[in-house]
Amino acid sequence: MTSAHTPKIRSVRTDFLSASNAARVVAQVGVIECMRLMADAIEADFLRWQDFDKSARTAAYSTNGVIELMPVADTRDYAFKYVNGHPINTQHGLPTVMAFGALADVATGAPRFLSELTLTTALRTAATSLMAARRLARGESRSMALIGNGSQSEFQALAFAGLLGVRELRLFDVDAAASAKLLGNIAPWLRELDASARICATAGEAVRGADIVTTVTADKARATVFSAGMLEPGMHINAVGGDCPGKTEIASAVLMRSDVFVEYELQTRIEGELQQMPADFAVTEFWRVLRGEAAGRTSAQQITLFDSVGFALEDYSALRTMHGLAREAGLLDAIELIPDLFDPKDLFALVRSATRPDTVSVRLRRA
Repeated sequence: MTSAHTPKIRSVRTDFLSASNAARVVAQVGVIECMRLMADAIEADFLRWQDFDKSARTAAYSTNGVIELMPVADTRDYAFKYVNGHPINTQHGLPTVMAFGALADVATGAPRFLSELTLTTALRTAATSLMAARRLARGESRSMALIGNGSQSEFQALAFAGLLGVRELRLFDVDAAASAKLLGNIAPWLRELDASARICATAGEAVRGADIVTTVTADKARATVFSAGMLEPGMHINAVGGDCPGKTEIASAVLMRSDVFVEYELQTRIEGELQQMPADFAVTEFWRVLRGEAAGRTSAQQITLFDSVGFALEDYSALRTMHGLAREAGLLDAIELIPDLFDPKDLFALVRSATRPDTVSVRLRRA
């Protein structure tokens, strides 16, 4: 007989979104619409910045790259992302960036959602760039230089063309095949948007006269793909590729001439373009712009720079967005990540029920 004090059995359902189903979600909803929804979700979460328990990500650096854990929580939800960054991976047939993550209930710790985040990270990175550019780029911006045409580039290009009004894309990469890949992938969307793209021979050619400059290269090096000599009044610089110690893309002189905005200052000073600057170099956390506590763009001549390294709060926003879209699309699987126990205090029952009686004595004799 069950005691009145015996806890009720609660089945812990964990929704799972695979990489293939995430791609189906994006295809059904539309890649540009997914990024619009994510940008709105990220902005909404940045507006309640103080509600979250935040920290810089924990990183394990190696010669070839980095593996990071990125946690964030409010009073209801806990989220984390596991992500790597290994530029050498393309030589082994692997993506440079691979990621997965989870949402859990703070009240019980029960994991609610487990998801791929490789595709989702690319979407949320572009969505974050878009969110910042809405406030920092000039409203009449119509041209963008895109330096670095690897796996993130299509998403950046389509976010700015589809949701910010960019109509001319200038593409540059040291690998000409990467630029050709990018151009081929986005061509159908550009036709629909009445936008154009062309491959440039040099970074200087791509940048000349551009309203927005996006840098998203992959090499783990202190590179300079954008120098002060390329600056023009009114530019907005979307610095995405510099995202770990020893990895930069922008000359320090560019930062000196720009108003610099960041996600989470403690993290960006270690990982972003900001790592080149003295500790007292002034920056503005972007949530303050959204809340009206700090100015964003104040004039048509102002040069703005968003030093984007990726922050866990954006992944939380992306996880909840994809969870909702996948549920609506019927593309979630249920996985048995946490065992169902008749008695929550009897974990060993899981082993006992899975063990054949005749194997116990055999194993004891062998011992």
